[in-house]
Amino acid sequence: MSWQEFVDGQLMMELTHGKHLSAAAIMGQDGNIWAQSETFPAVTPEEIENIVKGFNDSDELAQHGVILGGNKYMLIQGEPGQVIRGKKGQGGVTIKKTSAALVIGIYDEGVQPSECNIVVEKLGDYLIEQCI
Repeated sequence: MSWQEFVDGQLMMELTHGKHLSAAAIMGQDGNIWAQSETFPAVTPEEIENIVKGFNDSDELAQHGVILGGNKYMLIQGEPGQVIRGKKGQGGVTIKKTSAALVIGIYDEGVQPSECNIVVEKLGDYLIEQCI
């Protein structure tokens, strides 16, 4: 299965009530995009660098937010070294870290945060099992 098939078939799949994530991507921790939805925002290397650092020390993200494509999400919770979750209005972001990749899902109003968490973290866990 290609990286794009993971994004299209796993991350952007239909959730409950016909809803979808608004954007998703799989990228290396170096910021190189492996695959993304058409709607995924253009991210900067600095944004990805800050997120990767945030997995080990979330103080900076707690103070300045999780920023993706210029969009600022308030850090709400996560699992140190594994998952970062952020909120912006009625939407948010979930980022799962694997040994080499970041799996990112962004959702808007109408999608429950837990739905995004499950989809992103399930794919991340699968990639971890595959040593990716």
